[in-house]
Amino acid sequence: MGFRMVLDAQPDIEVVGEAGNGLDAVELAARIRPDVVLMDVRMPVLDGVEATRRITEAGTAKVLVMTTFDMDEYALSALRNGASGFLLKDTPPNDLVSALRSVASGDAVVSPSVTKRLLGRFLGSAGGELRDASVLDALTEREREVLVLIAKGLSNTEIARKLFLSEATVKTHVGRILAKLDLRDRVQAVVLAYETGLVRPGDA
Repeated sequence: MGFRMVLDAQPDIEVVGEAGNGLDAVELAARIRPDVVLMDVRMPVLDGVEATRRITEAGTAKVLVMTTFDMDEYALSALRNGASGFLLKDTPPNDLVSALRSVASGDAVVSPSVTKRLLGRFLGSAGGELRDASVLDALTEREREVLVLIAKGLSNTEIARKLFLSEATVKTHVGRILAKLDLRDRVQAVVLAYETGLVRPGDA
């Protein structure tokens, strides 16, 4: 109810539906086709991770997941299953609104420092690389460089500044990276970078 009040007060945001469990959320999203679904990762009947997978695979909506803990393996699973990012439930209202706008506009990196910490925690405890790094062979040297910086939480503007490129060029590189690796968005690129060992927990 608190979230609804905050969101309904925004001139450019409309809450078009609410669901009490994950299965209802999938069905409601398919019917209403909202721009963004704000998903609790721990839901009854069908958990938020599976609900996220079904919604994103169907192309119904982008999903922003919410969790109580920033070290929640459910949040990591949701990212792997197509979520555009996640926020903590105690996120200030202004940050929640900004995050929803970002996800709606296609900027998938939400709270990159927390995303990085979460990935570092779980992938770091998994004992080495979780995925064959040869998948990255499709990338040029420059694209690998850009992927590393995406994984470290840098925005296109920051990457452009660091590599002495125009922002438009960086955007092109990001698009090619996603296309070549068959990734939905930047968050999946971050996950892949960690899973293949391109970026490791603790990298500055």
